[in-house]
Amino acid sequence: MADSTREVARESQQVDVQGADERHAGLFAEKGRIERLGRIRQLVFGSLDGLLVPLGVVSGVAGGTGNTKAVIAAGVAEAFAGALSMGAGEFISGRSEAQVQRTEIDKELEEMRQEPEHELREMGLLLEREGLSVEDARAVAVTLSRYPEAYHKTMVEKELGLRPDVSTVRVPEALTMGVSYIIGSIFPLIAYFFLPVAVALPVSLALTVVALIAVGVIRGTLARINLVVSALEIVLVGGASAAGGYLLGVVIPRLFGY
Repeated sequence: MADSTREVARESQQVDVQGADERHAGLFAEKGRIERLGRIRQLVFGSLDGLLVPLGVVSGVAGGTGNTKAVIAAGVAEAFAGALSMGAGEFISGRSEAQVQRTEIDKELEEMRQEPEHELREMGLLLEREGLSVEDARAVAVTLSRYPEAYHKTMVEKELGLRPDVSTVRVPEALTMGVSYIIGSIFPLIAYFFLPVAVALPVSLALTVVALIAVGVIRGTLARINLVVSALEIVLVGGASAAGGYLLGVVIPRLFGY
Protein backbone atom coordinates (compact mmCIF):
# COMPACT_ATOMS: atom_id res chain seq x y z
CA MET A 1 0.00 0.00 0.00
CA ALA A 2 2.86 2.37 0.88
CA ASP A 3 4.64 1.53 -2.39
CA SER A 4 1.46 2.25 -4.32
CA THR A 5 1.08 5.62 -2.57
CA ARG A 6 4.68 6.57 -3.33
CA GLU A 7 4.22 5.59 -6.98
CA VAL A 8 1.11 7.76 -7.25
CA ALA A 9 3.01 10.66 -5.64
CA ARG A 10 5.91 10.28 -8.08
CA GLU A 11 3.54 10.22 -11.06
CA SER A 12 1.76 13.31 -9.74
CA GLN A 13 5.09 15.09 -9.32
CA GLN A 14 6.11 14.18 -12.86
CA VAL A 15 2.82 15.54 -14.19
CA ASP A 16 3.35 18.78 -12.26
CA VAL A 17 6.88 19.15 -13.62
CA GLN A 18 5.71 18.45 -17.17
CA GLY A 19 2.92 20.99 -16.80
CA ALA A 20 5.36 23.59 -15.48
CA ASP A 21 7.72 22.94 -18.39
CA GLU A 22 4.87 23.41 -20.86
CA ARG A 23 3.87 26.69 -19.19
CA HIS A 24 7.47 27.90 -19.28
CA ALA A 25 7.77 26.95 -22.96
CA GLY A 26 4.59 28.89 -23.67
CA LEU A 27 5.94 31.88 -21.75
CA PHE A 28 9.15 32.01 -23.78
CA ALA A 29 7.20 31.48 -27.03
CA GLU A 30 5.21 34.66 -26.39
CA LYS A 31 8.13 36.81 -27.49
CA GLY A 32 8.24 35.15 -30.91
CA ARG A 33 4.48 35.48 -31.27
CA ILE A 34 4.60 39.21 -30.51
CA GLU A 35 7.46 39.66 -32.99
CA ARG A 36 5.37 38.03 -35.71
CA LEU A 37 2.38 40.21 -34.83
CA GLY A 38 4.70 43.21 -35.04
CA ARG A 39 4.90 42.65 -38.78
CA ILE A 40 1.36 43.97 -39.11
CA ARG A 41 2.96 47.32 -40.05
CA GLN A 42 4.64 45.80 -43.10
CA LEU A 43 1.50 43.82 -43.93
CA VAL A 44 -0.82 46.84 -43.87
CA PHE A 45 1.70 49.22 -45.46
CA GLY A 46 2.55 46.83 -48.28
CA SER A 47 -1.07 45.87 -48.92
CA LEU A 48 -2.30 49.45 -49.05
CA ASP A 49 0.42 50.55 -51.42
CA GLY A 50 -0.08 47.40 -53.50
CA LEU A 51 -3.76 48.19 -53.83
CA LEU A 52 -3.69 51.93 -54.35
CA VAL A 53 -0.59 52.62 -56.45
CA PRO A 54 -1.41 50.03 -59.15
CA LEU A 55 -5.04 51.17 -59.05
CA GLY A 56 -3.93 54.71 -59.88
CA VAL A 57 -1.65 53.46 -62.65
CA VAL A 58 -4.13 51.13 -64.34
CA SER A 59 -7.03 53.58 -63.97
CA GLY A 60 -4.96 56.36 -65.49
CA VAL A 61 -3.75 54.20 -68.37
CA ALA A 62 -7.24 52.81 -68.92
CA GLY A 63 -8.78 56.26 -69.02
CA GLY A 64 -6.02 57.65 -71.20
CA THR A 65 -5.62 54.87 -73.76
CA GLY A 66 -8.59 52.51 -73.55
CA ASN A 67 -6.14 49.76 -74.50
CA THR A 68 -6.31 46.57 -72.43
CA LYS A 69 -2.79 45.42 -73.32
CA ALA A 70 -1.33 48.77 -72.32
CA VAL A 71 -3.19 48.65 -69.00
CA ILE A 72 -1.96 45.13 -68.23
CA ALA A 73 1.62 45.90 -69.23
CA ALA A 74 1.70 49.05 -67.10
CA GLY A 75 0.01 47.34 -64.15
CA VAL A 76 2.27 44.27 -64.12
CA ALA A 77 5.42 46.38 -64.52
CA GLU A 78 4.36 48.67 -61.69
CA ALA A 79 3.40 45.77 -59.43
CA PHE A 80 6.77 44.04 -59.63
CA ALA A 81 8.78 47.26 -59.57
CA GLY A 82 6.79 48.49 -56.58
CA ALA A 83 7.17 45.20 -54.69
CA LEU A 84 10.93 45.17 -55.23
CA SER A 85 11.22 48.82 -54.24
CA MET A 86 9.10 48.42 -51.11
CA GLY A 87 10.86 45.23 -50.04
CA ALA A 88 14.32 46.69 -50.60
CA GLY A 89 13.35 49.92 -48.86
CA GLU A 90 12.04 48.04 -45.83
CA PHE A 91 15.19 45.90 -45.70
CA ILE A 92 17.62 48.83 -45.91
CA SER A 93 15.70 51.20 -43.66
CA GLY A 94 15.00 48.54 -41.03
CA ARG A 95 18.59 47.32 -41.10
CA SER A 96 19.91 50.88 -40.79
CA GLU A 97 17.65 51.56 -37.81
CA ALA A 98 18.75 48.32 -36.14
CA GLN A 99 22.43 49.11 -36.74
CA VAL A 100 22.05 52.51 -35.09
CA GLN A 101 20.27 50.87 -32.15
CA ARG A 102 22.97 48.21 -31.91
CA THR A 103 25.63 50.94 -31.74
CA GLU A 104 23.80 52.69 -28.90
CA ILE A 105 23.40 49.41 -27.01
CA ASP A 106 27.11 48.59 -27.36
CA LYS A 107 27.96 52.09 -26.16
CA GLU A 108 25.75 51.66 -23.09
CA LEU A 109 27.25 48.26 -22.27
CA GLU A 110 30.75 49.73 -22.56
CA GLU A 111 29.79 52.50 -20.14
CA MET A 112 28.55 49.87 -17.70
CA ARG A 113 31.92 48.18 -17.83
CA GLN A 114 33.92 51.41 -17.57
CA GLU A 115 31.83 53.20 -14.93
CA PRO A 116 30.00 50.56 -12.89
CA GLU A 117 29.22 52.81 -9.90
CA HIS A 118 27.79 55.57 -12.06
CA GLU A 119 25.64 53.09 -14.00
CA LEU A 120 24.47 51.51 -10.75
CA ARG A 121 23.29 54.92 -9.54
CA GLU A 122 21.54 55.45 -12.88
CA MET A 123 19.74 52.13 -12.50
CA GLY A 124 18.55 53.21 -9.05
CA LEU A 125 17.24 56.49 -10.45
CA LEU A 126 15.44 54.70 -13.27
CA LEU A 127 13.75 52.39 -10.80
CA GLU A 128 12.81 55.32 -8.56
CA ARG A 129 11.13 56.96 -11.55
CA GLU A 130 8.97 53.85 -11.86
CA GLY A 131 7.70 54.23 -8.30
CA LEU A 132 10.18 52.35 -6.11
CA SER A 133 11.41 53.99 -2.93
CA VAL A 134 15.03 55.14 -2.78
CA GLU A 135 15.99 52.22 -0.52
CA ASP A 136 14.17 49.59 -2.59
CA ALA A 137 15.48 51.01 -5.87
CA ARG A 138 19.05 50.79 -4.57
CA ALA A 139 18.48 47.26 -3.27
CA VAL A 140 16.99 46.07 -6.57
CA ALA A 141 19.80 47.71 -8.55
CA VAL A 142 22.47 46.05 -6.38
CA THR A 143 20.73 42.68 -6.68
CA LEU A 144 20.50 42.99 -10.47
CA SER A 145 24.18 43.94 -10.71
CA ARG A 146 25.06 40.48 -9.39
CA TYR A 147 23.51 38.94 -12.51
CA PRO A 148 25.19 40.59 -15.54
CA GLU A 149 22.81 39.36 -18.23
CA ALA A 150 19.66 40.49 -16.43
CA TYR A 151 21.40 43.71 -15.35
CA HIS A 152 22.50 44.62 -18.87
CA LYS A 153 19.10 43.83 -20.40
CA THR A 154 17.25 45.83 -17.76
CA MET A 155 19.54 48.85 -18.19
CA VAL A 156 19.21 48.84 -21.98
CA GLU A 157 15.43 48.51 -21.82
CA LYS A 158 14.90 51.15 -19.13
CA GLU A 159 17.48 53.76 -20.14
CA LEU A 160 17.43 53.45 -23.93
CA GLY A 161 13.96 52.02 -24.41
CA LEU A 162 15.39 49.36 -26.73
CA ARG A 163 15.38 45.60 -26.90
CA PRO A 164 18.89 44.38 -26.02
CA ASP A 165 18.79 41.62 -28.66
CA VAL A 166 17.87 43.88 -31.58
CA SER A 167 18.49 42.09 -34.88
CA THR A 168 19.97 43.65 -38.00
CA VAL A 169 18.54 40.82 -40.14
CA ARG A 170 15.35 42.24 -41.66
CA VAL A 171 14.63 39.68 -44.37
CA PRO A 172 11.23 38.55 -42.93
CA GLU A 173 10.03 42.15 -42.73
CA ALA A 174 11.19 42.86 -46.28
CA LEU A 175 9.49 39.73 -47.60
CA THR A 176 6.26 40.61 -45.77
CA MET A 177 6.29 44.06 -47.35
CA GLY A 178 7.10 42.84 -50.88
CA VAL A 179 4.69 39.89 -50.88
CA SER A 180 1.89 42.04 -49.43
CA TYR A 181 2.44 44.54 -52.22
CA ILE A 182 2.27 41.86 -54.93
CA ILE A 183 -0.88 40.30 -53.48
CA GLY A 184 -2.53 43.70 -53.13
CA SER A 185 -1.74 44.64 -56.74
CA ILE A 186 -3.69 41.63 -58.03
CA PHE A 187 -7.06 43.14 -57.09
CA PRO A 188 -7.00 46.35 -59.17
CA LEU A 189 -5.37 44.56 -62.12
CA ILE A 190 -7.09 41.18 -62.44
CA ALA A 191 -10.29 42.44 -64.11
CA TYR A 192 -8.36 43.73 -67.12
CA PHE A 193 -7.23 40.19 -68.00
CA PHE A 194 -10.82 39.08 -68.59
CA LEU A 195 -12.95 42.15 -69.33
CA PRO A 196 -12.93 45.08 -71.77
CA VAL A 197 -11.62 48.35 -70.35
CA ALA A 198 -15.04 49.98 -69.99
CA VAL A 199 -16.28 47.13 -67.79
CA ALA A 200 -12.96 46.34 -66.10
CA LEU A 201 -12.52 49.83 -64.67
CA PRO A 202 -15.52 49.80 -62.28
CA VAL A 203 -14.86 46.13 -61.44
CA SER A 204 -11.27 47.04 -60.59
CA LEU A 205 -12.48 49.78 -58.27
CA ALA A 206 -14.97 47.44 -56.59
CA LEU A 207 -12.40 44.69 -56.08
CA THR A 208 -10.00 47.22 -54.58
CA VAL A 209 -12.63 48.35 -52.07
CA VAL A 210 -13.33 44.71 -51.14
CA ALA A 211 -9.60 44.13 -50.65
CA LEU A 212 -9.31 47.26 -48.49
CA ILE A 213 -12.14 45.93 -46.31
CA ALA A 214 -10.31 42.59 -46.04
CA VAL A 215 -7.10 44.35 -44.95
CA GLY A 216 -9.10 46.24 -42.35
CA VAL A 217 -10.63 43.02 -41.04
CA ILE A 218 -7.22 41.31 -40.85
CA ARG A 219 -5.79 44.34 -39.05
CA GLY A 220 -8.71 44.45 -36.63
CA THR A 221 -8.44 40.73 -35.91
CA LEU A 222 -4.70 40.86 -35.19
CA ALA A 223 -4.94 44.08 -33.17
CA ARG A 224 -8.16 42.94 -31.45
CA ILE A 225 -10.04 46.12 -32.27
CA ASN A 226 -13.55 46.58 -33.63
CA LEU A 227 -13.59 45.02 -37.11
CA VAL A 228 -16.08 47.49 -38.55
CA VAL A 229 -14.11 50.49 -37.28
CA SER A 230 -10.84 48.99 -38.52
CA ALA A 231 -12.25 48.24 -41.98
CA LEU A 232 -13.92 51.65 -42.24
CA GLU A 233 -10.69 53.42 -41.29
CA ILE A 234 -8.70 51.52 -43.93
CA VAL A 235 -11.34 52.18 -46.61
CA LEU A 236 -11.55 55.89 -45.79
CA VAL A 237 -7.77 56.37 -45.74
CA GLY A 238 -7.35 54.27 -48.86
CA GLY A 239 -10.21 56.04 -50.63
CA ALA A 240 -8.81 59.47 -49.79
CA SER A 241 -5.39 58.41 -51.05
CA ALA A 242 -6.82 56.99 -54.27
CA ALA A 243 -8.94 60.10 -54.84
CA GLY A 244 -5.92 62.31 -54.30
CA GLY A 245 -3.86 60.25 -56.72
CA TYR A 246 -6.62 60.37 -59.33
CA LEU A 247 -7.00 64.12 -58.88
CA LEU A 248 -3.28 64.75 -59.29
CA GLY A 249 -2.78 62.26 -62.10
CA VAL A 250 -5.88 62.74 -64.23
CA VAL A 251 -8.02 65.76 -63.39
CA ILE A 252 -5.34 68.41 -62.89
CA PRO A 253 -3.42 67.57 -66.09
CA ARG A 254 -6.69 67.83 -68.04
CA LEU A 255 -7.32 71.25 -66.57
CA PHE A 256 -4.03 72.37 -68.10
CA GLY A 257 -4.87 70.83 -71.46
CA TYR A 258 -2.64 67.73 -71.24
